[in-house]
Amino acid sequence: MTTTCTSLLVNKGNIHECTLQEAPRLQEQDLQDGEVLLDIDHFAFTANNITYATLGDRFGYWDFFPAEAPWGQVPVWGFADVSASRHPDIAVGTRVYGYLPMAGQLRVRPGNLTASSFTDTADHRSHLALAYNQYQFTATDPAYRPELEALQMLLRPLLLTSFLLDDFLQENDCFGAEQIILTSASSKTALGLAFMLQHQRASRDGKPQRIVALTSAGNVSFVAGLGYYDQTIAYDQLDQLDASIPSVLVDFAGNGGLLADVHTHLGDNLTFSSLVGAAHWDQRKTEKNLPGARPEVFFAPGYWAQRSKALGPAELMQRFASLWMPLTRSVGSWMEIRTAAGGEAIRQGYLDTLNGLIRPETGMIMKTLSR
Repeated sequence: MTTTCTSLLVNKGNIHECTLQEAPRLQEQDLQDGEVLLDIDHFAFTANNITYATLGDRFGYWDFFPAEAPWGQVPVWGFADVSASRHPDIAVGTRVYGYLPMAGQLRVRPGNLTASSFTDTADHRSHLALAYNQYQFTATDPAYRPELEALQMLLRPLLLTSFLLDDFLQENDCFGAEQIILTSASSKTALGLAFMLQHQRASRDGKPQRIVALTSAGNVSFVAGLGYYDQTIAYDQLDQLDASIPSVLVDFAGNGGLLADVHTHLGDNLTFSSLVGAAHWDQRKTEKNLPGARPEVFFAPGYWAQRSKALGPAELMQRFASLWMPLTRSVGSWMEIRTAAGGEAIRQGYLDTLNGLIRPETGMIMKTLSR
């Protein structure tokens, strides 16, 4: 075992700038009573993590794993093992899944302990969304399969957002729309939503009638070939988009120019416009006074809390689980897993994702920075 830990730090004011930082590896004697030390094994990295960096100040993503200014740690989803524990009910060797830094270790203070999970109750996380502070024990997670860890890391956080968007649209009767349009349609969250809409359409009286993908020209063949969408349109062919029927736009791209073009094309037939991601983070800007419905930001943790209160967390998770397995079977048939191991490879993987160089059919897994 190495004596140091490596972290990837990103300049919060210029996310193209990143650096690898070395620090002494923590040991049991560094823990306070009630604390646990997690050795991070591996984690997924997708365009969703770039969104965390892009919107870090707005939604508090930089606050989960603080670093000395101007640096921040981009949160990721992955697996870790308890390497030291001063908590009476959490044993060394316990494996967990949850929100992690791009680092080799994480010190947590478990609270709200159940048979299935605990919450990190560290002071600096107390004001942050509960959904990001919970860690699941793999031993008691009914959806966990060791051989599917890569897909769980890559898809589960994104598919929870897809699931909540699907639920939100269903609860609002798709805002009376006949077609739902997804930008950045090759992104994994958009693909998840498209699959859920298509998978459940028969049980929803054929609604929505049409699911439309907007994507870059280079991704048209890939997106169309999946069968999740009824129509696939390149960004430079918006004239093919039917503007004569009520429509909902779910924008995963964050491209202000594209958003304005779609709003202008659809006009008053755009009954709802939802801003979700920022895949095209460098082109994101606020658009005001657009034709059609005013764009509204969709914050998944907030909607999860709202629906958990209405339905109960167990019922909500059961609804998600009913869609999880069919979607992972579908995605597993076409996704290619790429692994980046070690600090330099992880740094390059971060930059490749930031610069849009990762193909949509590729899922990137990053192995621990020090182990």
